[in-house]
Amino acid sequence: MSDLTDVSELRRRLWEAVVDGDEYGAVDVVDAALAESVDEETLLLEVIAPVQERIGSEWAANRITVAQEHAATAINERVVAALAHRRPAAEGRTGRLGRVTVSCVDGEWHAFPARLVSEVLRLRGWRVDFLGAQTPTPHLIAHLHHTNPDAMLLSGSIPTHLPAAHTAITACQAIGVPVVTGGRAFGPDGRYARALGADRWAADAREAAAVLEAGLRRPAPSVTRQAVDDLPHLVDQEYTTVAQSRPRLVKQVLTDLDSRFPAMRAYSDAQRERTAEDIAHLVDFLVTALYLDDASLFTDFLTWTAGILEARGVPAHSLVTGLRILADQLHDFPRSLGMIEAGTDAIEGDRPGPAPAHE
Repeated sequence: MSDLTDVSELRRRLWEAVVDGDEYGAVDVVDAALAESVDEETLLLEVIAPVQERIGSEWAANRITVAQEHAATAINERVVAALAHRRPAAEGRTGRLGRVTVSCVDGEWHAFPARLVSEVLRLRGWRVDFLGAQTPTPHLIAHLHHTNPDAMLLSGSIPTHLPAAHTAITACQAIGVPVVTGGRAFGPDGRYARALGADRWAADAREAAAVLEAGLRRPAPSVTRQAVDDLPHLVDQEYTTVAQSRPRLVKQVLTDLDSRFPAMRAYSDAQRERTAEDIAHLVDFLVTALYLDDASLFTDFLTWTAGILEARGVPAHSLVTGLRILADQLHDFPRSLGMIEAGTDAIEGDRPGPAPAHE
């Protein structure tokens, strides 16, 4: 077997190019593989996608910087574009199997997974409207009215955007367009996709293609259902109340950390700003866990964050202190307190959780 047909060798070469910031070298890797008859789908899903996953893992372990992570991702995106631009223009416009729309959830800016899905579907014979990152739901629905696709493929990497995903799912279905969801935000087994009423969930691009090829029944157009119809626990209003209190909660936790976590007094302005961002993420994940009534969403985020902090020399105990302050502020909210207790136990027990998408 030639080195240029060995996917593990191709991954190694592409990784070296992207981490060195060598865009031309990265494109040369896939060009040479194509010349050796490695097919595009293999390059997309077995070479480029694993390299992108490694970029995130290396950032999380503090082995590459944020700037390196951004540069490597940008190069990987250009590699995908270079592959796509090799195809005849007419090939992507015909759509012999039908037409679909691929988009990220409103607020979601990790567009790379959705781009991979789009390119695989085009290779399989679909006409794809790829809308990219952060598509506002009203604009998404306007596009669907205009194009009337066979399906909407909705991508999300960060779980805190799941309430927005729920809105998009119900809006698409209300105009008769079935929704296939994918991405880490929807849970490793698609549990959140099912909870939010999506028509189907796909673990990866090949599964998404298989779902489409098997056919999806169009939902009957109807009045958009309410969130509580899918998630009856929302009737207790705890999610709504805590979500509305988010600015106050973040400010209070940051203020109280000054007195209860002495090391913070020596923080620079930049460190304090980063701490405020971390607290905001913590509250956002708690709010989303309340929306779905799933404590594991919160605990997985906390154990992942503890690992990120430890890799950067920040003790995980600072998270526990923040959680205790948050519990003091939410003493009248039983679901919140239960999730905070579970999160505290997870950190103190040092139980690893699956990695959410990196920031």
